[in-house]
Amino acid sequence: MLQFLGMLAAIALTTLCWGAYGPVLHLAHPGRPEFADSLKSFICVGAAYFGIAIVVPLLLLARGGERGSWTTRGVIWSLFAGACGACGALGVILALNAFGGKPIYVMPLIYGGAPIVNTLLTAFFNRAFDQLKAPFLAGLLLVVTGAVTVLVFRPTPAAAAPVAAKDADAKDAETMEVAAKDVDAETKPADPPAAAAPVRGAERWLERLLAVALSLLAWGGYGPVLHRGQAAMGGSRLRPLLCIGVAYFLIAVLVPLALLVPMGKAGGWHFTSTAWSTAAGCLGAVGALGTILAFTLGGKPFTVMPVVFGCAPVINTLVTIALAHTPAGAVNPFFLAGMLVVGVGAATVLAFGPRGHAPAKPA
Repeated sequence: MLQFLGMLAAIALTTLCWGAYGPVLHLAHPGRPEFADSLKSFICVGAAYFGIAIVVPLLLLARGGERGSWTTRGVIWSLFAGACGACGALGVILALNAFGGKPIYVMPLIYGGAPIVNTLLTAFFNRAFDQLKAPFLAGLLLVVTGAVTVLVFRPTPAAAAPVAAKDADAKDAETMEVAAKDVDAETKPADPPAAAAPVRGAERWLERLLAVALSLLAWGGYGPVLHRGQAAMGGSRLRPLLCIGVAYFLIAVLVPLALLVPMGKAGGWHFTSTAWSTAAGCLGAVGALGTILAFTLGGKPFTVMPVVFGCAPVINTLVTIALAHTPAGAVNPFFLAGMLVVGVGAATVLAFGPRGHAPAKPA
């Protein structure tokens, strides 16, 4: 019983950390920064993983007492898990910061689709496709439906604009009229760029969806791959975390730094952006530790990851509203219903997901 409660606590830790990950990361660049700024956020995330997932495990391993052992297979799978996590983090950064997405709908889309990838990959590893029954497939359909609903009915703070315009109408009428006369001669040359604006908007949406797809696929494969790495190292907790930190350091620190130098963007670090990006990286690293602890306490990717990905969008929305990114009044009831459908679908996947084949009994 205590082991089961410990697993639930570890799942809750991961859910809270990964649910707050998107909103905190979005605070680093609330506008639409250059690609170089997104790379700097990526570096900060990698630096946080270096401190939490490399330095701390090394110190604890030096003291001894950690079960398990180093194995080549375990290291490879754990490094691959870290690479999946880093690629997912890059997709989130691009979707939120470089391409102008909002965490209130970007993160539910990622967390809505990741359980599907997680379950299918786990079924592939366990050779359990014959256990994909109708209730489980219905749960996957609910997850996808809820994710689409979240996207369509995402909150838009622009609804408050007409009220402000009405209040200021008396004072600004003359100013707007004069400004219109002053720029009247320049209006016609500006028409072609205005006509191209919808095309650019469509490109932005395509960029966001591609970034979301990257995170969805990478984080969907994170749990099954990490579980295999941990199992190959005898259930060790610190060794897989250390490998994840190494992968993050290589992908999220060294590679972006190498790109910033030829771009001429190595300078210009801002304290606020660096602090929020590093805080997001800390949340990601602690969430990774929570996942490893959940696996150590008996959890499986079939059960742990759908619960995390099903509940994280709720945390994401609550944190986003609390941080005043979106007024509470702008939240559409259908958006909340979409999140509920995602949660129900994730719970259905949890209840009816394949468990793998039982070992054959000796003759």
